[in-house]
Amino acid sequence: MAVTDEGEQVSAESPVQWTDPERQQLEELVAATELAWLTLEVDVETLRVEIDNFALVHHQLLGPLYARLDELDALIAETVAVRSGSPEDIRRAAEARGRVEALPDLEALLADLPPEVAEPEPPRRVRPGKDAQRIYRDLARRAHPDLSTDQAEQQRRSAFIARVNEAYAHGDTGALEQLAEEWSTAPETAPEPDAPDRLEWLRQRLEWLKAKIGQVAAEQVRLERSAMGELLRLAPQDPDGLLTELAEQLLAKAAERQAELDRLLAPVPDGASRGRAVPDNGGDHRDPQENPTMFTQLPSTDAASVPADAALLDVREQDEWDAGHVDGALHIPIGEVIARIDELPEPDRRLYVLCRVGGRSAQVVQYLVAQGRDAVNVDGGMFAWEAAGRPMVSANGRDPFVL
Repeated sequence: MAVTDEGEQVSAESPVQWTDPERQQLEELVAATELAWLTLEVDVETLRVEIDNFALVHHQLLGPLYARLDELDALIAETVAVRSGSPEDIRRAAEARGRVEALPDLEALLADLPPEVAEPEPPRRVRPGKDAQRIYRDLARRAHPDLSTDQAEQQRRSAFIARVNEAYAHGDTGALEQLAEEWSTAPETAPEPDAPDRLEWLRQRLEWLKAKIGQVAAEQVRLERSAMGELLRLAPQDPDGLLTELAEQLLAKAAERQAELDRLLAPVPDGASRGRAVPDNGGDHRDPQENPTMFTQLPSTDAASVPADAALLDVREQDEWDAGHVDGALHIPIGEVIARIDELPEPDRRLYVLCRVGGRSAQVVQYLVAQGRDAVNVDGGMFAWEAAGRPMVSANGRDPFVL
């Protein structure tokens, strides 16, 4: 009986186990690469959750401010177009108005929904904690579908990992702990350590892991370079502070736009010229479409005085037209008037132009008069038409209304 350097006795019945150095090195390298891959997957999934939550809050807090800026830009462009009558200014005004998103009637949308849907809980911002990350990493290491080559086992693992991802996205550590306990009792498949083709499997496994790391790293770069990712990188430790700063910047821009709009709407003294606006602090503001100083030089009439057999042109958008319009009127949205001018009645016939409150129609009248046509703006638009008790119809047969 022989004795080893460590004092262990070795007999013929208990031979010393020999390990291939190359295979042992590959075993260690594969284990380290697998850990690196799973760690990177956790980091990328965490980044995805953070970006999704940041994007949600960004939309909720800043979305109305961006919408207000778009609306002010459209109003400024429309005011300039009314004053100049230039086809180019009218085109720009139509483009600016097209960028303004038409918001749905929220009361109408929510009326038909059940209470639990009509009044949803406000979304929560989630950032998975250390425990959630640890459990997620462990479950990914043990239950990832790609750890098995059996199709049925891969499907089972995929379904399980989907539940894991959902719990992690909500930062639900308790649910992750329950899933970890559930998986600990599940059978796992793994290659036998002493299998003859173990060395070749290790080589293939290493190449596969390297490819996986490359794919996950590429996804990480994509997320970091996305619009929300770039924003989040400016202040990863204080996203709320970043949103506050962005909101202040947007509010300042809105104040500048509002000041420019006020200046454009102010009456111009005789002999004075109107240049670009000088920003100020703004004040009490009204829709320029309702400011009478804009249209004093235009041919106009009140809704009640429009003849019953008059030629009418409605320049509102499609959804406004569908909600309620004058039966027999010609519908051409303001942005299409120049391109479709041949559709208008003969030039010597008086054309009454309508929009919602008179602003867009005034732009069109200004343009048509400059082209030598007999055009008249209907003051107050469809709101005045409805108030005067003039007849209206809708596109869907329901009770018409002015949108």
